[in-house]
Amino acid sequence: MKYAIKLIFFFIGLLIFSYGIAMAVQVKYLGISPWDVLNLALYDRFGFTIGTWNIIVGFLLITCTMILNRKYINIGTFLNAVLVGVFVDSFLFLQILPNSTNTYIDTLILFFGILLMGIGGGMYSAAGIGAGPRDGLMLSLSDLTGYSISRVRISMECLVLVVGLTIGGPVFIFTFLYTFIQSPIYQKSYLGCKKWIAKYMYRFDEKKKFVS
Repeated sequence: MKYAIKLIFFFIGLLIFSYGIAMAVQVKYLGISPWDVLNLALYDRFGFTIGTWNIIVGFLLITCTMILNRKYINIGTFLNAVLVGVFVDSFLFLQILPNSTNTYIDTLILFFGILLMGIGGGMYSAAGIGAGPRDGLMLSLSDLTGYSISRVRISMECLVLVVGLTIGGPVFIFTFLYTFIQSPIYQKSYLGCKKWIAKYMYRFDEKKKFVS
């Protein structure tokens, strides 16, 4: 039962996170996250789907992480890599998203997408099922180099942005603001969900003691 609660948080978090990505893709001319710049650039140049490239890139990152430090790899890492790609493609295919209007409303759509990505990312991370492909590599590089996680994250995203931009990915002002907007939302979501899960686990253990 305890593990089931974590799984529910994990899957709901992935759904919310993926929906946020799909919303941002709808108004991509305003700027999207560095990783999505790369995925969209690969999609435009080589075909497949945005979600497929998310999965391919995710597995490449998992391979790198396994070489550096396997402790950050478990079942949740693989689920994250696959399901985010599947969910993003599904949302885009079904078109259950607000459409771009080329007005100020698109800015609101993008902000809401970033908000959802921060909330969803915090939820699935708080579940403790496993670090995502990007997070796992970031943590491994931080351990290896001794640099702070934030420094490694910024360096990784700058490199990814340069690669995505070089092969034709869409870059605009919000691309450079993503980390600064999303990170505090992610942190609040992560800490709040972590606290809620811990409280539920405590109540579950107490109830189990009382029953037995």
